[in-house]
Amino acid sequence: MVHEKMSFGSFPLANLTDLNTWKDMANRTSVKEFILLGFPGTWQFRVSFVVVFALMYTLTVIGNASIIALVWRSSNLHTPMYFFLCNLSFLEIWYTTGVVPKAIGVMLGTSQTISFSVCILQLFFLLSLGSTECFLLSVMAYDRYLAICCPLRYSSLMSSVLSVRLALSSWLGGFLAISVLALLTSRLTFCGPDVINHFLCDIDACLALSCSDTWPVELATFLVSIIVVVASCVVTLISYMYIIFSILRIQSGHGRKKAFSTCSAHLSVVTIWYGSTMFLYVKPSAQNSLDVNKIVNTFNTVVTPLLNPFIYTLRNKEVKLALGRAFQKK
Repeated sequence: MVHEKMSFGSFPLANLTDLNTWKDMANRTSVKEFILLGFPGTWQFRVSFVVVFALMYTLTVIGNASIIALVWRSSNLHTPMYFFLCNLSFLEIWYTTGVVPKAIGVMLGTSQTISFSVCILQLFFLLSLGSTECFLLSVMAYDRYLAICCPLRYSSLMSSVLSVRLALSSWLGGFLAISVLALLTSRLTFCGPDVINHFLCDIDACLALSCSDTWPVELATFLVSIIVVVASCVVTLISYMYIIFSILRIQSGHGRKKAFSTCSAHLSVVTIWYGSTMFLYVKPSAQNSLDVNKIVNTFNTVVTPLLNPFIYTLRNKEVKLALGRAFQKK
């Protein structure tokens, strides 16, 4: 009776003589790699996804790299607005690169496994870039606020030094915000199963597989989401409230249209990005369907980086003029 009451961790001391107990304890650290499920289906279905992903990835890299090259070559685009746009394009290239090549390998069945350390690294990399994008979008909204609401003082308020500091703060803030979350996730215990119902290492998928207490990670995810996503979204909304009020005070219709055209592309990107990001991460617990998360993540990591260069190009006269001049020179 005395032995039955004594315990070692969560196991009664009497059970420690049982071989199955030792096996169960060993299994708590036996999962060293995961299997990414991707999009289950027939071979033709998966190949069609591979073709779509590869095409969108190629267009994303070409489109965003073209924006960077265009801004670099065009002196009239050497302004804070296009400096921030270059940062965003550079981020989008790496954001989609962290997902698509591995996703293609998963769907083809050639690279379905991923080690625990690489899984945590991918999670940290993607969430850090996502956080940086939130900060960059809020900085771009603030830049548009200064340009429209304070046009006479814009050049002195948004100097090149301040532009660099804001961009650098966005990058540092994005990566520092996720470091604690990634550390907590790396301390989770995985006993099996080892199949992740996703094409990437998503935080919800990792929490669903963990056999240890996930409450600290869920709380950290929620707090980081509030700090990064909601706070940056509030800054963006306040900036656009002032922008809209300023545009409505403009007397001429042509003036209102010209003022709104300078921020319409950014507003489109903000709406798409924050809508999908809030659905994925701003929640008290990981209760969303993993299949739904997979679809929204596809939109966030593959579709949005592709749309950004086209939105900024098609809805921006300065970029279109710079493109025209670049082609005329050739």
